Amino acid sequence: MSFDKETRNLLAKTVAACRRQLTEDVTDQLRGTFGLHPDGTILPLEKLTHLTEEQAAAARRLRELLDHYAAGAAGTPSARRKAAYERLVLEISFTALNRLAALRLCEERGLVVECVRKGTASDGFRLFERVSGGALGTRYETYRVFLECLFDELALDLGVLFDRFTPQSAVFPGERCLEEVLDELNKPDLAHLWTEDETIGWIYQYFNPPEERKAMREASQAPRNSRELAVRNQFFTPRYVVEFLTDNTLGRIWYEMRKGDTRLKEECRYLVRRPNEVFLEAGEKAPSQDDARGDLSQEELLKQPVYIEHRPKKDPRDIKILDPACGSGHFLLYAFDLLETIYEEAWEDPESPASEVTGRTLREEFETLDELRRNVPKLIIEHNLHGIDIDPRAVQIAALALWLRAQKTWKRLGLKPAERPRVVKSNIVTAEPMPGEEDMRREFLEALRPKVLGQLVEVVFDKMKLAGEGGSLLKIEEEIRDAVAEAKKQWVEGPKPEQMLLFPEPASPKPEQRTLFDVKEITDEEFWNQAEGRILAALKEYAERAENGRGLRRRLFAEDAARGFAFVDLCRKRFDVVLMNPPFGEPSKLSKKYMGQAYARTKNDLYAAFVERGLLILKNRGMIGAITSRTGFFLSSFRKWREEILLKEARPTVFADLGYGVLDTAMVETAAYCLEASVHVP
Repeated sequence: MSFDKETRNLLAKTVAACRRQLTEDVTDQLRGTFGLHPDGTILPLEKLTHLTEEQAAAARRLRELLDHYAAGAAGTPSARRKAAYERLVLEISFTALNRLAALRLCEERGLVVECVRKGTASDGFRLFERVSGGALGTRYETYRVFLECLFDELALDLGVLFDRFTPQSAVFPGERCLEEVLDELNKPDLAHLWTEDETIGWIYQYFNPPEERKAMREASQAPRNSRELAVRNQFFTPRYVVEFLTDNTLGRIWYEMRKGDTRLKEECRYLVRRPNEVFLEAGEKAPSQDDARGDLSQEELLKQPVYIEHRPKKDPRDIKILDPACGSGHFLLYAFDLLETIYEEAWEDPESPASEVTGRTLREEFETLDELRRNVPKLIIEHNLHGIDIDPRAVQIAALALWLRAQKTWKRLGLKPAERPRVVKSNIVTAEPMPGEEDMRREFLEALRPKVLGQLVEVVFDKMKLAGEGGSLLKIEEEIRDAVAEAKKQWVEGPKPEQMLLFPEPASPKPEQRTLFDVKEITDEEFWNQAEGRILAALKEYAERAENGRGLRRRLFAEDAARGFAFVDLCRKRFDVVLMNPPFGEPSKLSKKYMGQAYARTKNDLYAAFVERGLLILKNRGMIGAITSRTGFFLSSFRKWREEILLKEARPTVFADLGYGVLDTAMVETAAYCLEASVHVP
């Protein structure tokens, strides 16, 4: 097996060594070159007379990024500054490691020239060096330019990881550090891993070592912030669990839509099927069951007919899959495999309906099967696969993994890079607060008209403060709906006329009237019908406008606004399938109050709340596949979860009691199970 225990241990040591080398190098450069010290000391730029013009620009970007991180941190000023500095070092280090590992994966797949496999002895660099003729400086400086050229090329498709204009790119690994990291990545014992889709996910998990997780748990039973919540729950889901859950949700839905006539019967090796399944037609009801079935043996019961409710066909572009705690995107990668078959079968099916998105069938849009196959990777990433995570590094990894998966198909089809469709949109988003800088926020809100629209958007900003802590559990779509309803209620009721007293009593002061929203500019009810859409449009418009603004702070704000908009927009969608390995245990301290209010039935453990949330965002008869702790199925504290959610709002379809040792180093007994939503959610 590619990822047996011995290989995983070796990879874990490799990643830990790379992290140590990179964080030490980044800290040294921040302190020695850019005047940013771990104790919080920040030297004025005018004292850094040794900086080149390019380095001075980088120093300004790093200071602004540090301020930006501190604005979003919690605690005292010194605690915020310390947390911001640590985050800066880790994000620069992780981004550098991700980029080098990504190049290693790409060169092994023939997507880029040889560049990392042999370091400065790589064929691609040797050619580049000959062409440059020493004009770019030392060999190290030339190699850096060579790598940055590759970053820029890949940034056209993967800006989330390779965009060199981000402040995290201001610090490039020093010569010695770069050599040491490349030596680690190019260990002979790891050579076979660079062709595996899962490798980048394991690198993500192992970047934060077990010792750090242990120290966090010893310091506090509950996660103290969003980073601790992310680090404590980075447990890679084994492939067989991913297949079991995806086969019995996405695979099962397509199997029922096709009434069993699908190649997924062979491809989905864990798909649970009964020997005698009877697919009902639209409007047809199952006959009543014989009361004597209770006397039958298990073998005889298996032979009895099982009636499958009619499931209408869908165009594949309308099938939406979400991993609400996506990590490195392992569930989404396997769903990609199944969707390739699903698209082909829909194109071949003359009864396949038109898409809700385009109004046309696949056959109408793609004349030949070959044309469809060329476009399927793009369609899957842009229409089907969705993911949310509170860790921006996870989003980098998931986006990379899906991009590499798309390239794999295009390479198999013999398409050259220039012939491959451009993926213009991904649905993998970071859950994090909207921008924290007050002046940027005020500028945004004051520009909105009517005034109540700005006030409603301010509510979104305020509620989004918990996005980094609550992630997918933040019911931001409900918060928006409630704010609009409250503002409309105030508009409908209007100011209350007061009856003047004939003999007023001076001792009774006039009660102060408090106005929550300024609704004076609203003249008709149509505004309220469009309010939610206008809030989303305002966020999107500002994000796009700010992106073209000047200055790093505006760019950072624009990036946050864009990510915030993407998160809000995604939370308003409904899904056919939710697949997850959610966090377990207590919520972070900052989100505990919200969790108690929003998830009164499931607040005792995060995984139970994720299941409740998953059902809330499912379409009618949508399905959840989850691996969680098994405690919810027998502890008395989960009684409401079992009785009110699992048995009333959902129907369990498959269950596997997995026990210990499934989630690598997590000492927890797990269960994998699938649920079908039994309550219609509008």
